Formats: sequence, C-alpha cells, structure tokens
Amino acid sequence: MRAIFQQPLRSFCLSLCAVVFAVLPARAQSPAGQSPAESQAELGAKIDALTHSIERMQSELRQSQAEIQQLREMLAEVLQAQGNRSVATPVEERALPADNAEAPAAGEPLAQVKPAQISQDDWQVMNARLEEHEQVKVSSSSRYRLTLSGTALFNVFDTSGQVDNLDAPSTAVSASVNGSGSLSASFRQSLLGLRGLGPRVFGASTSADLQVDFLNGVSAPYGVGAGIVGLRIARVQFDWQNASVTGGLETPFFAPNTPTSYLSLAVPAFASAGNLWNWTPDLRAERRFDFRSAEFKVEGGFLDSVGYAVSTSQNRAPTPGEASRQPVYAVRLSGNNRNEGRAISFGISGIYAPLSFPARTISASGMLADWKFPLPARLQLSGAFFSGKGLDGFGGLALPSISSQDYAHYLYVTAPTLASIPVIGGWSQLKFTLNSRSEFNLAGGLGQREARRLRGASQYDPLLLTISPSNRVFFFNYIFRPRGDLLLSAEYRHFNTGAISASGNAAGQVGVAAGFLF
Repeated sequence: MRAIFQQPLRSFCLSLCAVVFAVLPARAQSPAGQSPAESQAELGAKIDALTHSIERMQSELRQSQAEIQQLREMLAEVLQAQGNRSVATPVEERALPADNAEAPAAGEPLAQVKPAQISQDDWQVMNARLEEHEQVKVSSSSRYRLTLSGTALFNVFDTSGQVDNLDAPSTAVSASVNGSGSLSASFRQSLLGLRGLGPRVFGASTSADLQVDFLNGVSAPYGVGAGIVGLRIARVQFDWQNASVTGGLETPFFAPNTPTSYLSLAVPAFASAGNLWNWTPDLRAERRFDFRSAEFKVEGGFLDSVGYAVSTSQNRAPTPGEASRQPVYAVRLSGNNRNEGRAISFGISGIYAPLSFPARTISASGMLADWKFPLPARLQLSGAFFSGKGLDGFGGLALPSISSQDYAHYLYVTAPTLASIPVIGGWSQLKFTLNSRSEFNLAGGLGQREARRLRGASQYDPLLLTISPSNRVFFFNYIFRPRGDLLLSAEYRHFNTGAISASGNAAGQVGVAAGFLF
C-alpha cells in the first residue's frame, strides 16, 4: 500500500531532477556561432517549456494525491465494515505468509520491516467487499447509521363461523347473511421498520425506531388483501451504561411478552383475550442493576390513556383519561438472567389512572405480572396476568362496537359502568423448540369481566347487553425457518366469545403463513 501511495511522488522527483540537469549545462555555455542574445533567447524558450512541463506534472501530482485520498477513504470504510471479524481476511492472509517468515522479530525496529504489498487479486477482493458494503448501506440525511428491516408476510386462512376482523381476528361474532365461513388471503400484516443510531448526548448513546403496518382500512383499488399504512411504533431512546430514558409511541412497557403467531403479527394474538398490547404514547425511565449472573430493573413512566374513546368522528376528542388532565402512572420491577439459551425473566407492575367522564370521575388501577422461564426437554413457558378495573384501553378485553347514534349514551352511561366493573385476564404459552429451524407453540388466553355485576347493570342500561363478559382464545402452530430470512407457518386457532343474554359465539380459523424477513 505504501509503495502505491509513494509512486507518484517518486515520478515527480525524477522529472524535476531531469529538468535541473538539463537547464544547468545550457546556462553554463552557449553553442558556437551564436551571439549571447540568441543564446539567451533560446535558453528562455527552454525554461518556458520546462516550466510548463513542471506545472503539468504538479497538476498530475495533485490529481494523484486526490485519488490516493479517495482510496484511503474507501479502504477505511471497508475496514470499518469488517471491524469485529476475528478470522483473517484474504488480504491479511496474502500480506503475511503462512510460515510467518517476514514477521518482525521481537525488538526489531519497525523501519526494517518490509512494507505490505497488495496484489491485483487483493484489490479485486477489496472492491468486491466495497460494492457489497454499498449495497447494504441505507442513506440518510445525517451521517449516522440507518437500518431498514421488516417482514413481507402472506397469509391464507379458512374461517369457520364469523370473526370481527378476518385479517386480525380477536373475537367471534354472530353469523351474518354472508354465511358461516370464508376463505381469504392477505398481505396486510406485513411490517416495515427503520432504526437509526444517533450521536452521544449527555454521555448517552441515542437511537430511534419507526414501524408501520398495513391494517388501517381496506383500499378498494388495490383489493381487500392490501391495506393502508398505519403507525405502530415511533420512539426515541437515550441509553447510559445502567439507565435509559425512552419517549414515543409503543406497546406498554409493563407488558413486554407477546405470543408467537404469524397469523396474528400486526395485532398480537389474544389482543382481546388477556394480552395488554395497545400502542400508547409514553415517557419512561429505566434503572438497571447488574450482577454477575442476573440483572434487575426498575421502570417507571407516564402513559396516555386511550380507553373508552369510541367515536366515528374524524376529529379526535379527548379520552376520559386525557380529560382528567393527568397521565396513567405505571411502575415495573423485573429481573432476568444472562443466559440467552435458557432465558429466565419475571416482572410485577402496578398502574393507576384517573378517568374523568361527563357525569363522574373514576380511578382505574391494576396489578400485572409477566414471566418467561425454561422447562426440561427444550420447553419454555411464558405469559402474563392482570387484574383491576378501568383497563379496557390497553386491550386484553372484548370491546363493544358502538354506533354513532349511541355514542353519547355510551360516553355518559355505559363507559363509566364498564370502568367500575372488575376485570381479570391473562395468557400463557408453551413453546417446544425442536431445533434451530423448527418450533411448536401451544397457547391460550382469557379476558373476563365480572359477569354478575355486568348482568345486574344491564337491567338499567340495555347497551350493556352488547358487551361480552368473557373471551377465550387458544391456538396451536408450527413454525419452520429454512433460512434466517424465510419462514413458513401453519396454525389453528379457536375463538369463544361469551354474551350476557345468549349462549355466545364460536369461530375457528386454519391458516398458513409465508414470510420474508429483511
């Protein structure tokens, strides 16, 4: 490499010496038969020609230096891309022979070490790696790293009975005039995400995440299998060695676990049956306590309340939680080990939120627990549990479908009654990992209101008859990953949604999923 960089400088020096040796004899003597004036004129012409030649060589030297600088920058990018590799690259293998014959001995001056020589094959390898680096690079307006990720997911599913949403079902509903079943396909659960790594601010490394899905409505010109882009996650994070501060739109930090299903990816499984998941604006802080084999965390934050806001208007009105002019307060204590192969984690959380309805104010509260731990024979058990009241806005319970003409009655009468009725819910999943490519999952979830109080209140409010007191869902699936960027899955799931004045509704769904991860 040093020889390549020094070659233009050597050429310039040799040319300059040739010019000097050519000019000096000419000035020492004049040819016979020429007057001093003629000799002086001829000498001036030669000097002008040589000056022009020197200027041209200087221009070529500057161009060579610019090319050398470009090569250095390209080489720095390649070395940075290959930064943490422990295996010697082909360039390193060629630069240092296998017998290590030219390696400097202990105490040998560095000046006596021969400069590394890069052959044509080495340059080809470096150029190939540089082209690969340019292919995976995502450009941004800043100089910081930006990563693109996502899942292109194709689902085909056969449904028996009726569900609330074919693409992301959560409850079973009464049979409609369209029949008692359907066969459908969709790409609407595909995901797209961006992650950016920013500068260090106040000693913390910064990052940002943005993720969208395609479940927001159905765009008719593109068919029912394609949806409209909707925002899922948008957050900014500051990370110190033992602390973090995060703000943005994300799933509740007191519900970190989620079931494994590729028929319910954009909206997680058990969304109305025990899984608290709803994306909520929040601001939270985290403090970590590291030990040799475990880590403990204390998290606390404020969340926006999204509950009981059911309106068909395009203009957003404040929710009862926002009308109280106070956020949702939440805290979580958790611990986990440092063994990724056999991960163990457990957490307990508490939440409190004042809700201001037009007629009265109610305090929502709840206790939550989450867990994940391994079992013998390649099994893993994970899940979550919650109990409280006024938690409808975070999911986990079957919500009513309110028409626009009933909205005022719902907000003044029905919603305060729901917020005062105790609820309970949770889910659990048993995972069997056959090998690095195959896994099986069996899971069930339940979201339930106190049926006795709900039934008693419905005597004074007929709209409560549309509220489901309980919703039970279970699924079984097989996931196969032939490569790291490709997955195939087959799944069966069953929905059993209760009703106050009837026997309830049931539905089943069998589906397959094919996804490409990038």
